[in-house]
Amino acid sequence: MSFAAPGPAAVGEDPHPGGPRRSVILRTPRDMPSHPRVPPRVSPPSPPATYDRPRWQVQDMQDMAAGGVLMESGQTGRPVDPREPGEPYGRERGTGRRALLGAAVLGAGGAVLGLSGTARATEAEGAGTAGPHGGGLKGLPVPTIIGHRGASGYRPEHTFGSYELALDLGADIVEAGDLVPTKDGHLVCRHEPEIGGTTDVADHPEFAGRRTTKTLDGVSTTGWFTEDFTLAELKTLRAVERIPANRPHNTLYDGRFEIPTFEEVLKWQDEQTRRRGKQVWIYPELKHPTYFRKLGLGIEERLARVLRRHGKHRRTSPVLLQSFEPTSIRRMSGLVDNTLAVLLSDAGSRPWDFVATGDPRTVADLITPEGLKEIAGYAQGIGPTLDLIIPKDSAGRLTRPTTLVADAHRAGLILHPYTMRNENPFLPAEFRRGTDPDGYGDAFGAFAAYFATGIDGVFTDNADTGVLAREDFRKNR
Repeated sequence: MSFAAPGPAAVGEDPHPGGPRRSVILRTPRDMPSHPRVPPRVSPPSPPATYDRPRWQVQDMQDMAAGGVLMESGQTGRPVDPREPGEPYGRERGTGRRALLGAAVLGAGGAVLGLSGTARATEAEGAGTAGPHGGGLKGLPVPTIIGHRGASGYRPEHTFGSYELALDLGADIVEAGDLVPTKDGHLVCRHEPEIGGTTDVADHPEFAGRRTTKTLDGVSTTGWFTEDFTLAELKTLRAVERIPANRPHNTLYDGRFEIPTFEEVLKWQDEQTRRRGKQVWIYPELKHPTYFRKLGLGIEERLARVLRRHGKHRRTSPVLLQSFEPTSIRRMSGLVDNTLAVLLSDAGSRPWDFVATGDPRTVADLITPEGLKEIAGYAQGIGPTLDLIIPKDSAGRLTRPTTLVADAHRAGLILHPYTMRNENPFLPAEFRRGTDPDGYGDAFGAFAAYFATGIDGVFTDNADTGVLAREDFRKNR
């Protein structure tokens, strides 16, 4: 679909809801700026990668949607033994485990505030404590500010430049990173297995023959895929800005950063913890686990093995895990004791693992009290799209909050919805200021609206804005 600057009615349209499938065309490769490690390349232009995504593959399709960058796809709704010798698998979770994350977060920041009808924590939890169950997210403020793919509003996503800047800007947790495997079984940090939109792979003539079309979660997808590259080959690539029309200033940093491995992220986490004198938290996501398991590259066992090797597989470890596929999170609950969260797309979508196994349930079924109770049997939190917290009307304006916050809290789950961004196209209509695709709207007003519902935290591309918005919220509540 050709790109065009959005009109007033479309500029803030949330890209998660359904509609007829349309194709998404990623950006055409650009000349890369010179860098000592990355000399300029002169090579014939390659065709852009193309997508035709279903609605269940939705995490932040806003990336693909706004500001004349990438037209949204119109989605119709996103074995290795990890044990050391003699070591048992992670224990099955019970009610105490379900309540851990909510109690810890609520205890760390005091009572969660919300609109009428939302759940409230008891004052007895105590500010700055881990809550009655101990461990968990001890000491993190509420609402918790989570650096989405790092500081992706200012640097190319899933790079150490982005991760470290998120900490500098005040993020409480860094989403480092989205995990996909390489051909030789290493876990690397990319939002998708297709890397044509976030690296300079198209500028590498030696990899021109790797461009191919695959079926990714039921959708024909053309581009370059991590599972077709060894780690050594991926390390020759450099990251680029995913949405340059919304974030032209980020392109200044194109070509500067490698693709990190998850092993490197864990070492970086330790280094940053020592350097900053406080614990650094990370929030990696398992991407497309059903897809990779069918390729013989199961993510869960590999991730568990890496976490155990670094001693970060425990209940109190500063590593939260998330996935859009509930069965993947359920599998992780039997491998490690980390805090777990199920990501949730729009209400009409179906997780791909449900599609693959013939489970007819949709997200709407999962966010009922019964569905949330089931999730609480193996996870401690959910990560819903913001539209599940406050839906938008046909003009893109916020309507009344749903009961999801209260329902999730009653089930012992916390909520870390996604994703807050400062640019106009990603904000609810009433908070936009102008129509420039890279112009900022009233992000503070939008943060305040979502904080008022009682959410426990939020993913944001702009951690500094989130931190200031939290300060405003606390002063005014």
